[in-house]
Amino acid sequence: MIRLFDFVFSLVGLVVGFPVLLVLTLIGLFDTGSPIFRQVRVGRHQKPFTLVKFRTMKVDTASVATHLASSASITRFGLFLRKTKLDELPQLWNVLKGDMSLVGPRPGLFNQEELTEERARRGVFDVRPGITGLSQVSEIDMSTPALLAETDQKMIKSLTLADYFKYIVMTVAGKGAGDRVR
Repeated sequence: MIRLFDFVFSLVGLVVGFPVLLVLTLIGLFDTGSPIFRQVRVGRHQKPFTLVKFRTMKVDTASVATHLASSASITRFGLFLRKTKLDELPQLWNVLKGDMSLVGPRPGLFNQEELTEERARRGVFDVRPGITGLSQVSEIDMSTPALLAETDQKMIKSLTLADYFKYIVMTVAGKGAGDRVR
C-alpha cells in the first residue's frame, strides 16, 4: 500500500512540480554550474543506489556526511534550498524508481561505517530508505549514528499509514532541521 502511495505522490509531485524543478535547476546552474548532485548511497538490503538532489555545496566539496562538511562549502542559494527543503525535490525520482520511499530512514553513505553497522544490526536495511521519517522530524541527524539507527528501528517497527502521512506533513510544514553542518 505504501509503495502505491509513494509511486502516485512522487509521480504527481514530479509532474506538478516540474516548473519549480526547472526554475531551481536554472538558478542552480548559475550558482554552481552543476545544479544536480548525485551520490551513491546505501539502499535497501545494503545495495547501492544513486541519490539525486539539488546541489547545495560547492562542486569541489569532499564527499562526506553533511555533518563533517564545512559550512563554508554551502552556497547562498544552497542555504535557501536547505532551509526550504527544496534540495530534496529531485529525490522524488528516486521514489518513483523504487530506490526510496517518501518515508523511511535517510540513506547514508558507504563510508559511514558506524551508522551502517548499527542499522544492519537493527534490521533498518530491510526497508527502502526515505526522504523523511521519525529521525528527521525529531531533528536526529547522522552525527549520532547509534541514536539515529535506534530511532529508525523504532519508526520501522511502529510505522502506520497515519504515521506515513504525519511525517510527510510535518516535513512539508518545516519540522526538523536536517543534517547539521560544522
